[in-house]
Amino acid sequence: MLGTAVIVFREVLEAALIVSILMAATAGVRSRNVWVGTGVLLGLGAAFGVALFAGEIAGAFQGVGQELFNATVLLTAVTMLAWHNIWMSQHSKKIVAHLKEVGAQISGGSLPLGYLTITAGLAVMREGSEVVLFMYGVAAGDSSPVEMLSGGLLGAAGGVAVGSLLYLGLVRIPVKWLFRVTGWIILLLAAGLAASAAGYLSQAGLLPSQAPLWNTGDILSEKSVIGQLLHILIGYQARPTAIQVAFYLATMALIGAGMKWIGREPGRRLQQVS
Repeated sequence: MLGTAVIVFREVLEAALIVSILMAATAGVRSRNVWVGTGVLLGLGAAFGVALFAGEIAGAFQGVGQELFNATVLLTAVTMLAWHNIWMSQHSKKIVAHLKEVGAQISGGSLPLGYLTITAGLAVMREGSEVVLFMYGVAAGDSSPVEMLSGGLLGAAGGVAVGSLLYLGLVRIPVKWLFRVTGWIILLLAAGLAASAAGYLSQAGLLPSQAPLWNTGDILSEKSVIGQLLHILIGYQARPTAIQVAFYLATMALIGAGMKWIGREPGRRLQQVS
Protein backbone atom coordinates (compact mmCIF):
# COMPACT_ATOMS: atom_id res chain seq x y z
CA MET A 1 0.00 0.00 0.00
CA LEU A 2 2.80 2.39 0.87
CA GLY A 3 4.47 1.99 -2.51
CA THR A 4 1.22 2.68 -4.33
CA ALA A 5 0.56 5.72 -2.14
CA VAL A 6 4.00 7.21 -2.79
CA ILE A 7 3.88 6.79 -6.57
CA VAL A 8 0.32 8.05 -6.90
CA PHE A 9 1.21 10.96 -4.60
CA ARG A 10 4.07 12.00 -6.86
CA GLU A 11 2.02 11.87 -10.04
CA VAL A 12 -1.01 13.62 -8.55
CA LEU A 13 1.22 16.22 -6.91
CA GLU A 14 2.75 17.24 -10.24
CA ALA A 15 -0.63 17.80 -11.83
CA ALA A 16 -2.03 19.48 -8.70
CA LEU A 17 0.85 21.95 -8.49
CA ILE A 18 0.42 23.01 -12.10
CA VAL A 19 -3.32 23.45 -11.67
CA SER A 20 -2.79 25.39 -8.42
CA ILE A 21 -0.33 27.76 -10.06
CA LEU A 22 -2.74 28.33 -12.95
CA MET A 23 -5.55 29.10 -10.51
CA ALA A 24 -3.44 31.55 -8.55
CA ALA A 25 -2.08 33.20 -11.69
CA THR A 26 -5.61 33.91 -12.92
CA ALA A 27 -6.99 35.16 -9.61
CA GLY A 28 -9.95 37.45 -10.26
CA VAL A 29 -10.67 36.08 -13.72
CA ARG A 30 -14.32 35.15 -13.99
CA SER A 31 -15.17 31.58 -15.03
CA ARG A 32 -11.64 30.32 -14.42
CA ASN A 33 -13.03 27.52 -12.24
CA VAL A 34 -15.17 26.32 -15.12
CA TRP A 35 -12.32 26.43 -17.62
CA VAL A 36 -9.82 24.75 -15.31
CA GLY A 37 -12.41 22.23 -14.07
CA THR A 38 -13.27 21.32 -17.65
CA GLY A 39 -9.61 20.80 -18.37
CA VAL A 40 -9.19 18.52 -15.36
CA LEU A 41 -12.18 16.41 -16.37
CA LEU A 42 -11.03 16.18 -19.98
CA GLY A 43 -7.55 15.33 -18.77
CA LEU A 44 -8.86 12.49 -16.62
CA GLY A 45 -10.84 11.08 -19.54
CA ALA A 46 -7.84 11.39 -21.85
CA ALA A 47 -5.62 9.73 -19.24
CA PHE A 48 -7.73 6.58 -19.33
CA GLY A 49 -7.71 6.72 -23.13
CA VAL A 50 -3.93 7.04 -23.24
CA ALA A 51 -3.54 4.21 -20.76
CA LEU A 52 -5.86 1.93 -22.75
CA PHE A 53 -3.83 2.51 -25.92
CA ALA A 54 -0.44 2.68 -24.24
CA GLY A 55 0.81 -0.34 -26.13
CA GLU A 56 -0.11 1.10 -29.50
CA ILE A 57 1.34 4.50 -28.60
CA ALA A 58 4.62 3.02 -27.37
CA GLY A 59 4.94 0.85 -30.47
CA ALA A 60 4.31 3.67 -32.94
CA PHE A 61 7.07 5.42 -34.87
CA GLN A 62 9.40 2.45 -34.70
CA GLY A 63 9.04 1.97 -30.96
CA VAL A 64 9.57 5.56 -29.82
CA GLY A 65 5.92 6.61 -29.87
CA GLN A 66 5.73 7.04 -26.09
CA GLU A 67 8.75 9.37 -26.03
CA LEU A 68 7.36 11.43 -28.92
CA PHE A 69 3.96 11.56 -27.26
CA ASN A 70 5.46 12.79 -23.97
CA ALA A 71 7.59 15.39 -25.76
CA THR A 72 4.58 16.66 -27.72
CA VAL A 73 2.48 16.99 -24.58
CA LEU A 74 5.24 18.85 -22.74
CA LEU A 75 6.03 21.23 -25.59
CA THR A 76 2.33 22.00 -26.05
CA ALA A 77 2.11 22.83 -22.35
CA VAL A 78 5.18 25.07 -22.68
CA THR A 79 3.47 26.93 -25.53
CA MET A 80 0.32 27.43 -23.47
CA LEU A 81 2.26 28.68 -20.45
CA ALA A 82 4.29 31.05 -22.61
CA TRP A 83 1.07 32.38 -24.09
CA HIS A 84 -0.27 33.02 -20.59
CA ASN A 85 2.80 34.85 -19.35
CA ILE A 86 3.07 37.06 -22.42
CA TRP A 87 -0.62 37.92 -22.23
CA MET A 88 -0.43 38.67 -18.51
CA SER A 89 2.58 40.94 -18.96
CA GLN A 90 0.24 43.29 -20.80
CA HIS A 91 -2.85 42.94 -18.64
CA SER A 92 -1.62 42.32 -15.08
CA LYS A 93 -1.51 46.02 -14.21
CA LYS A 94 -5.07 46.50 -15.42
CA ILE A 95 -6.20 43.48 -13.43
CA VAL A 96 -4.56 44.78 -10.27
CA ALA A 97 -6.06 48.23 -10.76
CA HIS A 98 -9.56 46.95 -11.45
CA LEU A 99 -9.60 43.65 -9.60
CA LYS A 100 -13.11 44.14 -8.26
CA GLU A 101 -14.55 44.43 -11.72
CA VAL A 102 -12.04 42.25 -13.46
CA GLY A 103 -14.68 39.74 -14.47
CA ALA A 104 -16.40 42.22 -16.70
CA GLN A 105 -13.08 43.67 -17.81
CA ILE A 106 -11.68 40.33 -18.86
CA SER A 107 -14.82 38.85 -20.33
CA GLY A 108 -14.98 41.80 -22.67
CA GLY A 109 -11.28 41.55 -23.45
CA SER A 110 -9.20 38.93 -25.10
CA LEU A 111 -7.89 36.65 -22.36
CA PRO A 112 -7.34 33.27 -24.02
CA LEU A 113 -9.25 31.35 -21.37
CA GLY A 114 -9.05 28.21 -23.47
CA TYR A 115 -5.40 27.91 -22.50
CA LEU A 116 -6.54 27.14 -18.96
CA THR A 117 -8.47 24.12 -20.17
CA ILE A 118 -5.68 22.93 -22.45
CA THR A 119 -2.88 23.35 -19.92
CA ALA A 120 -4.80 21.81 -17.02
CA GLY A 121 -6.01 18.99 -19.27
CA LEU A 122 -2.49 18.20 -20.51
CA ALA A 123 -1.09 18.15 -16.97
CA VAL A 124 -3.82 15.84 -15.71
CA MET A 125 -3.70 13.63 -18.82
CA ARG A 126 0.04 13.04 -18.64
CA GLU A 127 0.20 12.32 -14.93
CA GLY A 128 -3.16 10.56 -14.85
CA SER A 129 -2.20 8.14 -17.60
CA GLU A 130 0.92 7.19 -15.64
CA VAL A 131 -1.20 6.57 -12.55
CA VAL A 132 -3.63 4.40 -14.52
CA LEU A 133 -0.79 2.40 -16.06
CA PHE A 134 0.81 1.92 -12.67
CA MET A 135 -2.44 0.75 -11.14
CA TYR A 136 -2.88 -1.71 -14.01
CA GLY A 137 0.57 -3.07 -13.26
CA VAL A 138 -0.12 -3.40 -9.56
CA ALA A 139 -3.49 -5.02 -10.22
CA ALA A 140 -1.78 -7.61 -12.42
CA GLY A 141 0.54 -8.53 -9.55
CA ASP A 142 -0.16 -10.05 -6.19
CA SER A 143 -1.24 -6.89 -4.43
CA SER A 144 -4.56 -6.85 -2.65
CA PRO A 145 -7.19 -4.70 -4.40
CA VAL A 146 -8.07 -3.14 -1.05
CA GLU A 147 -4.47 -2.20 -0.33
CA MET A 148 -4.02 -0.90 -3.87
CA LEU A 149 -7.16 1.21 -3.67
CA SER A 150 -6.29 2.49 -0.19
CA GLY A 151 -2.80 3.44 -1.25
CA GLY A 152 -4.04 5.13 -4.40
CA LEU A 153 -6.63 7.17 -2.54
CA LEU A 154 -4.11 8.12 0.15
CA GLY A 155 -1.57 9.22 -2.42
CA ALA A 156 -4.15 11.17 -4.44
CA ALA A 157 -5.41 12.93 -1.30
CA GLY A 158 -1.86 13.84 -0.30
CA GLY A 159 -1.07 15.26 -3.74
CA VAL A 160 -4.22 17.34 -3.84
CA ALA A 161 -3.61 18.56 -0.27
CA VAL A 162 -0.08 19.79 -1.03
CA GLY A 163 -1.27 21.45 -4.24
CA SER A 164 -4.05 23.17 -2.29
CA LEU A 165 -1.56 24.43 0.27
CA LEU A 166 0.52 25.95 -2.51
CA TYR A 167 -2.56 27.65 -3.91
CA LEU A 168 -3.57 29.02 -0.51
CA GLY A 169 -0.05 30.31 0.00
CA LEU A 170 0.06 32.01 -3.37
CA VAL A 171 -3.30 33.74 -3.04
CA ARG A 172 -2.17 35.27 0.27
CA ILE A 173 0.47 37.22 -1.59
CA PRO A 174 -0.58 40.87 -2.02
CA VAL A 175 -2.31 41.34 -5.35
CA LYS A 176 0.28 43.77 -6.66
CA TRP A 177 2.91 41.03 -6.30
CA LEU A 178 0.78 37.98 -7.04
CA PHE A 179 0.98 38.14 -10.83
CA ARG A 180 4.69 38.88 -10.76
CA VAL A 181 5.39 35.93 -8.45
CA THR A 182 3.19 33.49 -10.38
CA GLY A 183 4.65 34.80 -13.63
CA TRP A 184 8.15 33.85 -12.49
CA ILE A 185 6.94 30.46 -11.25
CA ILE A 186 5.26 29.74 -14.59
CA LEU A 187 8.38 30.89 -16.45
CA LEU A 188 10.52 28.41 -14.49
CA LEU A 189 7.85 25.74 -14.81
CA ALA A 190 7.76 26.14 -18.61
CA ALA A 191 11.56 26.02 -18.82
CA GLY A 192 11.60 22.81 -16.79
CA LEU A 193 8.97 21.21 -19.02
CA ALA A 194 10.98 22.18 -22.11
CA ALA A 195 14.09 20.55 -20.63
CA SER A 196 12.11 17.37 -19.92
CA ALA A 197 10.80 17.41 -23.50
CA ALA A 198 14.38 17.62 -24.75
CA GLY A 199 15.16 14.51 -22.73
CA TYR A 200 12.33 12.58 -24.39
CA LEU A 201 13.42 13.78 -27.84
CA SER A 202 16.93 12.49 -27.10
CA GLN A 203 15.47 9.15 -26.05
CA ALA A 204 13.53 9.06 -29.33
CA GLY A 205 16.73 9.69 -31.29
CA LEU A 206 15.61 13.06 -32.67
CA LEU A 207 18.23 14.84 -30.58
CA PRO A 208 21.75 13.59 -29.81
CA SER A 209 22.22 11.42 -26.77
CA GLN A 210 24.64 13.10 -24.37
CA ALA A 211 26.37 12.41 -21.08
CA PRO A 212 25.15 14.50 -18.13
CA LEU A 213 26.93 17.78 -17.52
CA TRP A 214 26.88 17.14 -13.77
CA ASN A 215 25.39 14.81 -11.19
CA THR A 216 23.89 16.18 -7.98
CA GLY A 217 21.89 13.03 -7.30
CA ASP A 218 23.91 12.28 -4.16
CA ILE A 219 23.15 15.73 -2.78
CA LEU A 220 19.50 15.99 -3.81
CA SER A 221 17.77 13.09 -5.52
CA GLU A 222 14.92 13.81 -7.91
CA LYS A 223 13.02 10.99 -6.23
CA SER A 224 13.07 12.72 -2.83
CA VAL A 225 10.13 14.89 -1.83
CA ILE A 226 12.14 18.11 -2.06
CA GLY A 227 13.76 17.02 -5.31
CA GLN A 228 10.38 16.18 -6.80
CA LEU A 229 8.94 19.54 -5.75
CA LEU A 230 11.91 21.41 -7.21
CA HIS A 231 11.69 19.31 -10.38
CA ILE A 232 8.08 20.36 -10.84
CA LEU A 233 8.43 24.01 -9.85
CA ILE A 234 11.80 25.02 -11.30
CA GLY A 235 12.76 22.07 -13.49
CA TYR A 236 15.48 20.69 -11.21
CA GLN A 237 17.28 17.70 -12.71
CA ALA A 238 20.10 15.92 -10.97
CA ARG A 239 21.78 14.79 -14.22
CA PRO A 240 20.94 17.26 -17.00
CA THR A 241 22.54 17.11 -20.43
CA ALA A 242 23.82 20.10 -22.37
CA ILE A 243 20.79 19.96 -24.68
CA GLN A 244 18.40 20.01 -21.74
CA VAL A 245 20.19 22.99 -20.22
CA ALA A 246 20.06 24.72 -23.61
CA PHE A 247 16.31 24.08 -23.90
CA TYR A 248 15.82 25.38 -20.37
CA LEU A 249 17.74 28.61 -20.93
CA ALA A 250 16.34 29.20 -24.43
CA THR A 251 12.76 28.81 -23.16
CA MET A 252 13.38 31.30 -20.38
CA ALA A 253 15.01 33.75 -22.78
CA LEU A 254 12.26 33.51 -25.42
CA ILE A 255 9.35 33.84 -22.98
CA GLY A 256 11.13 36.59 -21.05
CA ALA A 257 11.80 38.52 -24.25
CA GLY A 258 8.17 38.08 -25.33
CA MET A 259 6.92 39.35 -21.97
CA LYS A 260 9.21 42.37 -22.12
CA TRP A 261 8.32 43.15 -25.73
CA ILE A 262 4.57 42.79 -25.45
CA GLY A 263 4.54 44.56 -22.10
CA ARG A 264 5.77 47.71 -23.78
CA GLU A 265 3.43 47.55 -26.71
CA PRO A 266 -0.01 49.13 -26.76
CA GLY A 267 -3.16 47.22 -27.51
CA ARG A 268 -2.51 47.09 -31.25
CA ARG A 269 0.08 44.36 -30.97
CA LEU A 270 -1.80 42.68 -28.16
CA GLN A 271 -4.62 41.99 -30.58
CA GLN A 272 -2.20 40.24 -32.93
CA VAL A 273 -0.93 37.97 -30.14
CA SER A 274 -4.38 37.20 -28.73
